[in-house]
Amino acid sequence: MSGAAPLAGLRVLDFGHTIMGPCAGMILADLGADVVKVEPPEGDATRRLPGFGAGFFATFNRNKRSLALDLKRPEGQAALHRLAARADILLENFGPGTMERLGCGYDTLAAINPRLIYLALKGYLAGPYEGRGALDEVVQMHSGLAVMTGPPGRPLRAGASVIDILGAVFGVTGTLAALRERESTGRGQRVGSALFESAAFLVGSHIAGSILTGGPMPPMPARRGTWGIYDVFDSADGAQVFVGVTSDAHWRRFTAAFALPDLAADARLADNAGRAAERDWLIPRLADLLRALPADDIIARCTAADLPHARVGHPVDLLDDPHLLVAGLLPTLLSPLAAPGVPVGLPALPLEFGADRSRNPLRRQPPAIGADSDAVLREAGLTAGEIAALHETGATR
Repeated sequence: MSGAAPLAGLRVLDFGHTIMGPCAGMILADLGADVVKVEPPEGDATRRLPGFGAGFFATFNRNKRSLALDLKRPEGQAALHRLAARADILLENFGPGTMERLGCGYDTLAAINPRLIYLALKGYLAGPYEGRGALDEVVQMHSGLAVMTGPPGRPLRAGASVIDILGAVFGVTGTLAALRERESTGRGQRVGSALFESAAFLVGSHIAGSILTGGPMPPMPARRGTWGIYDVFDSADGAQVFVGVTSDAHWRRFTAAFALPDLAADARLADNAGRAAERDWLIPRLADLLRALPADDIIARCTAADLPHARVGHPVDLLDDPHLLVAGLLPTLLSPLAAPGVPVGLPALPLEFGADRSRNPLRRQPPAIGADSDAVLREAGLTAGEIAALHETGATR
């Protein structure tokens, strides 16, 4: 586990694009596997995304090598078959049937390498929808997650690609289980993970709640409060602070921290059920109180009283977050194709290992297109002449 690389020695071919596939490959790479990103000679289209997608490539392709390979050419497919013969894992998130059309589907590659774990990251698992393509936002809408996120009548996707990332995490979980099984059977297998089923898993508690209460759960902005105090409050200096009071001990400490003896003595507020029932007047009263205090004062009192709380922030604020800085944000180049880009700290995997609680380091910057093509092909047993021929035909870069 030295250097937090428990998967060192595993060889992975990563055919991922956008988020779901690259995220799965990044997790394996961060954990120490040798992950080769296989992309077309012109490069993964994610490298060129504008706007909301501008950070996708840099975020999800660290710690990988790049092989540029044209799988539409027979010679590119033949090279891939030789790579697959030595690989432990192959992952892809192409549309249904794409890898098969390229001569690189599971059945073809399993015949070449029976030990191969083939991770297929799709929109849907087996069933009536399995032939459909899907996107994170599509399944957020389909599953009801968007309805639960937005206010009534206004479905709203989550503010990050949570389903892509969760599908990747489930895919890696299945892959590790298949690797464990391979230890006893000697054989690999196809592992499937999908967006729609991941989204359905996320809303499972809402399904259960609807059954148990006899009606659909309201969207989060209109939910009936489980906790008496579980809200965002404005402060005197324009910032916002979330405060959660979820137990009677919290309530006692809250009323002491904010000098509220009258509320502490109010029998209606003695337990959480009572506080939840009195929210209509209690929350406005607390909002008026906190609106008169600077955010730092609110945070200091909540910290001293050991109450759940957080200043409402923007993701970019995490660059200066003192807790994340202790472990060290990973210095990732945002422009790997340009003359050196400005390094920026991105969060590491949320894991730690061993008694020393080591974290996963940055071993490689996100690679330039085909930066490792020749080395990867040599490792697969191709001769210098064979590699030169691939370059001449444009099958590699």
